[in-house]
Amino acid sequence: MKNAKRTFKEMMRYPSAVTGMVMIFILIIIAAYAMISIPYSQAIVFWRGGEDVWYQNPKLVPPAWFNWFSKEKKPESFVINTSAGDYQRTVDTKSDGSSVITMTYTFDYQYDAFPQDMLLYIKSTFAEKKPFVSITWVTPDDRQVRVGDLRLDTSSTYRFSQDEKLKLKLKGEDPQIGLFLSDDPNNPAPLKGKYQVILSAVAWEPESTVDAEFVMHGQVYGVAGTDIYRRDLKIALLWGVPVALAFGLLAALGTSILTMVFAAIGAWYGGWIDGLIQRITEVNLVLPFLSILVMVGTFYSRSIWVILGVSVLLSIFTGQIKSLRAAFMQVKESTYIEAAKAYGASNRRLILMYLIPRMIPTLIPGLVSSVPTFVFLEASLAVLGLGDPTLPTWGKLINDAFVNGALYKGQYYWILEPAVLLMFTGLAFALLGFALDRIFNPRLREA
Repeated sequence: MKNAKRTFKEMMRYPSAVTGMVMIFILIIIAAYAMISIPYSQAIVFWRGGEDVWYQNPKLVPPAWFNWFSKEKKPESFVINTSAGDYQRTVDTKSDGSSVITMTYTFDYQYDAFPQDMLLYIKSTFAEKKPFVSITWVTPDDRQVRVGDLRLDTSSTYRFSQDEKLKLKLKGEDPQIGLFLSDDPNNPAPLKGKYQVILSAVAWEPESTVDAEFVMHGQVYGVAGTDIYRRDLKIALLWGVPVALAFGLLAALGTSILTMVFAAIGAWYGGWIDGLIQRITEVNLVLPFLSILVMVGTFYSRSIWVILGVSVLLSIFTGQIKSLRAAFMQVKESTYIEAAKAYGASNRRLILMYLIPRMIPTLIPGLVSSVPTFVFLEASLAVLGLGDPTLPTWGKLINDAFVNGALYKGQYYWILEPAVLLMFTGLAFALLGFALDRIFNPRLREA
């Protein structure tokens, strides 16, 4: 405990250590938030779901905060339904059992560009006679446009941009543009103000119901934007944090501990045991690390846990095992080891309680510094298309962006967001690792 307090006080002397710890703390908070707010099962459903899950999202748009840096304010996506937005509903029941259901959706449009699309998702219940609905668009200058008439099924979708009749009515303009234009032909900008979408539905049966949801797909969305599948990139960015931390920390911890244990066993027992460990190390040093992982991912499994296990296995017998063996050979001859032998300590106790603890201070800086190596390894395999297909990770984001030509289409945010988080993670552990190396290595301490 005293040593831990002394080490912590020593770390506070290094700005790099403080900065690194703060950055790692931020990553831990994000990881906890991701796992609490978006449970794993839900995150997988979201990430693997199609347009039935992400129907409210626009396709391939940047984050909403892009508007902060642009003179042209692009429209944000929004939804108006019974539980969100300015929604009004009236029901006029007739004597014959039929009813007229009027639904009014009001929104304030204060943007300098046109939306990507507008949609109505309509649900109805009926026994035999299908309800009928009329759609009217009301502009801020009180112009009314009869959008269209629909005979409803139990679930119907009306997409404004695909209505060719409406396009002809708007003199050839796409509906998502023409419905926002003013009467002035010299003004190509959208008319700002309050718009209304009015649905007037006729239900022929007493028990029949009609409900609808108005969705506007803007040109920006959320804090992270969307991809070509309408997925909110926030899911992968948030869940990429616990995945990266778990993979990096487990791999670094497993590799460091097992390397130290095998080096201690070889140094203590010597003979054929030490010779076997050294021969395995020498063979492993010439094996192509990344190529083996690519083969495992291609021919066996792309599970992140399989990749983690193979990474740890290949990282145990490296050059570090020889350096640790040399250090253990010196510690082995220490007087306190001889004293422990004299009172009958077993080989297992001598290795675990006397030999290895002397080397733990030198283990910690290397362990912390190796975390980014494994984080980048997992991301690199995902970029190559060998990442776990079920997990939303930073590397998978970059791979999807590459496959869909994001750089060539100007969707830089799709790549930059996960890349920045990867660099942030690497910098956090590197800063802390460098400071710990100075603390635990006397030769690097400042005077």
